[in-house]
Amino acid sequence: MTDKKTLIVVESPTKAKTIKRYLGREYEVTSSMGHLIDLPKSRIAVDIKNGFEPDYITIRGRGKILKDLKRDASRSKQVYLAADSDREGEAISFHIGNAIKKDRPKLEVKRIVFNEITEDAIKEAVRHPREIDMALVDAQKARRVLDRLVGYNLSPLLWEKIKKGLSAGRVQSVALKVICEREAEIERFVPSGYWTIEAVFVKGKKTFTAKLVQLDGKKAEIKTEQAAEEIYRRVKNGPFVVIKIEEKERKRRPQPPFTTSKLQQAAGSKLKYSARKTMMVAQALYEGISLEKGPEGLITYMRTDSVRVSQQAVDETRRFIKENYPEKYLLETQNMFKNRSSSQDAHEAIRPTSVYRTPASIKEYLSRDQYRLYTLIWEQFVSSQLPPCVFRTATADIRSDGGVFRANGQKVVFDGFLKVLKSNGVEKNRVLPKLEEGETLEKKSITREVHYTEPPPRYTDATLVKFLEESGIGRPSTYAPIITTLIKRYYIERKNRQFKPTFLGKLTNNLLTKNFPELLGIDFTARMEERLDEVAEQKLPWNRILEEFYFPFIESVEEAKVRLENFKGITDEETDYICERCGKKMVKRLGRYGFFLACSGFPECRETKPVPLGSCPKPGCDGVVIARRTKRGKEFFGCSRYPDCDFMTWDKPSDRACPVCGSIMVEKKDRLACANEECGHTETISDIEKEALVSG
Repeated sequence: MTDKKTLIVVESPTKAKTIKRYLGREYEVTSSMGHLIDLPKSRIAVDIKNGFEPDYITIRGRGKILKDLKRDASRSKQVYLAADSDREGEAISFHIGNAIKKDRPKLEVKRIVFNEITEDAIKEAVRHPREIDMALVDAQKARRVLDRLVGYNLSPLLWEKIKKGLSAGRVQSVALKVICEREAEIERFVPSGYWTIEAVFVKGKKTFTAKLVQLDGKKAEIKTEQAAEEIYRRVKNGPFVVIKIEEKERKRRPQPPFTTSKLQQAAGSKLKYSARKTMMVAQALYEGISLEKGPEGLITYMRTDSVRVSQQAVDETRRFIKENYPEKYLLETQNMFKNRSSSQDAHEAIRPTSVYRTPASIKEYLSRDQYRLYTLIWEQFVSSQLPPCVFRTATADIRSDGGVFRANGQKVVFDGFLKVLKSNGVEKNRVLPKLEEGETLEKKSITREVHYTEPPPRYTDATLVKFLEESGIGRPSTYAPIITTLIKRYYIERKNRQFKPTFLGKLTNNLLTKNFPELLGIDFTARMEERLDEVAEQKLPWNRILEEFYFPFIESVEEAKVRLENFKGITDEETDYICERCGKKMVKRLGRYGFFLACSGFPECRETKPVPLGSCPKPGCDGVVIARRTKRGKEFFGCSRYPDCDFMTWDKPSDRACPVCGSIMVEKKDRLACANEECGHTETISDIEKEALVSG
């Protein structure tokens, strides 16, 4: 017995490698590679009549991993299950522990948890093993069964009424509804023009701009070109007299350290990362990066909705500030932040495991993506313990014949937390010259300009995650998978980093929202999350949720089967393309990755080809541009005559032809560009929208 070791089971090999470094020879660390036991894919596997008990099996292809774990456990004196400290991790630990105990009922199997993968945290966890938290296991089980009941009843309905291979999920369908509703707002939007009048004034060597804000004591709202011209003629000659000057000093407090959603939002807006990419990079930083002395966990657990931080981490940060910044940056007492009322507060906020490990000091060990995300996390956390920034604002009102122009200025007088956090929505200094009430200003120029109202923007990773969080839909661990699933199912697509529903997405959403309005209601979904939290808090039996939900739901499903119109084949569209194999016409159909051409003679002829997106822009080539995929599944666009023609681009072709040479135009960040390099014509998105407005 003295030769036997303690077996620690984690979820990933990287995490196992990092933890192994901190523990002595008496410990063996291995990984389960995530879930080993789950519901089967081939059937619903929920016993409705027996309290909704799930029928779990060993996941296909994971049997050997489980067998090896049980073998390693049989050679150990005790087993510590160390999956992530959330509901999924608790469920993984529960299932593995059960499998081990069946073979070795007398073996001690315990649970250990930690918020960061550091030597101190791991050793502390090992000193305090506990039993499996069955309330967390039940909450995960309730969610898993609930999602199975929804998915395995709605998906076949979509197969029957629209097309094979579709899926519907309890939370993903709500997210799809939100995206479709925003798209409908955009499609209904009718732009209108409005005008502004601005003047540039000179005082000494400085120039500054002021905007017309009032006219005859009322807010200046200029809705027609004629009104703009009349007002312009009235106010353009002055005199321009300063009638009011107001100065104020304002403070802006630092923001708390990141939660999962706030990290995804910041990484989306500042680094242009998708939610999925943000979590993948954060996972690597959490599990461990090989530094000079070996693997080190660089950040705390990245799935959290709490802004709470350990006192030890705060004390270390204050010590770091004292040692590295002037005295005025050290607060007398630490900054405190409040959690949202709906926060589970199971984990600390996302922070570096040590603030002394600055981004610059470990840059050589990190990839570019890892360095940028770590810098974001490090700066947000350190800045949260710095003083507010203080800035002085100045407003000057300048009158000209009943019109009032307003100039605004701002100057940072103490940078405070901006010493570390370089960008936090605080605009750069715009200092007005010294002005006095009653003085007459010299006008340099005055202009009027037309603008157009814009529709509400489409959701991005950042704004969709923000909406989901604020609406109580999903939890930190689910935001990224929701988006990934919708894209994978071709319900939505990314266009200039924005989400746009596909025809299939709109059709699916219309069917679901008309027939299951309560299920797809935001309030209903948020309330369901609260009920799952109540299970985790031992306030509610896990199957009570299912009893209340299932029977009204399944009745709605049965009614929908009878009532729903059949949309099968609605996406098929006959084309003029001829099948090269049998000579029949080809049909445009919707598949897993979007539209493709299929022979109308199917199933006798199974010829398929990509949908041509436009003529190849290479001079002298008679090929067409089609969508292709790399070995890793990344989409690109190339000529159908490859390898005879080597044209390719990562930029997605638009449905607009170049007005100069007729070639396809491809989508850039904020513009369309002709794919023909010899042409080089470009158009901004706003130019195209204005053209549509005028022509419409």
